Amino acid sequence: MKVIEARSLSKAFGTTIALDNIDLNVEEGRILGLIGPNGAGKSTALNAILGLTPYQGELRVLGRNPWSERDQLMRDVSFIADVAVLPRWMRVSQALEYMAGVHPRFDRAKAEGFLAKTDIRPKSKVRELSKGMVTQLHLALVMAIDARLLVLDEPTLGLDILYRKQFYDSLLNDYYDRTRTIVVTTHQVEDVQHVLTDLMFINRGRIVLECSMEEFESRYVEVTVNPDRVAAARALNPIHERQVLGRSILLFDLKVNHTERQQLAAIGEVRTPSIADLFVAVMGNSTSQPQGLSK
Repeated sequence: MKVIEARSLSKAFGTTIALDNIDLNVEEGRILGLIGPNGAGKSTALNAILGLTPYQGELRVLGRNPWSERDQLMRDVSFIADVAVLPRWMRVSQALEYMAGVHPRFDRAKAEGFLAKTDIRPKSKVRELSKGMVTQLHLALVMAIDARLLVLDEPTLGLDILYRKQFYDSLLNDYYDRTRTIVVTTHQVEDVQHVLTDLMFINRGRIVLECSMEEFESRYVEVTVNPDRVAAARALNPIHERQVLGRSILLFDLKVNHTERQQLAAIGEVRTPSIADLFVAVMGNSTSQPQGLSK
């Protein structure tokens, strides 16, 4: 089942094109990482999906038009934004009471179970919590909603590495069950590589790469070579090259190069690149669509 389906989705703000005729398909039970630089169109795409902004083109979320059927849609969707705030005067217990009163699919006992694993106490006020604790509280409130789609927009921005790891561990262990679908945007791509099932890069309102993580791991290869093997590596047409401590690291798209891993292993040390490595290669490869990359 397609949870999100978009055709020629477009959005402009005056003369600025935020989304440029993108197509998007997200299947049920997937965890999609939507990665892009600032101003690439990530938040605009999420706002369209959540029914927060009008758009051109076709868009269905859980079978509904998010702009005209937002009330019904939001019964099945949860959302955490990087700008999400809770009233600083509110106690944790009051936040739980409020959610129980306004959302018919909120499970208070489940939220209290999540919070029991933290140092957050029911009588604490939001202003007394650290930024990491506020994020944990947000996550507990959202994960306790029986939603089919969870949208996370920079959910760990500003958190230290310990809280970021706890956040994603909790997301996988306590929320995701292979029937729920998650869309996450983040600049901290190293945190989500082990979480994602699908990857999408967006730049200047256009999708410049999309693949499953299985394809990512089989299709892209980084090779570290000594200076005497650089010419041989370059002859195989890498999509990106960088220098680290006097050695060259070249990134290859095996689908485009028609090169075997064994051939690359003969000239250097082979490994699967990080999402961050691939992101830098794709974004720096050209000002439009990188040759040989999806869409």
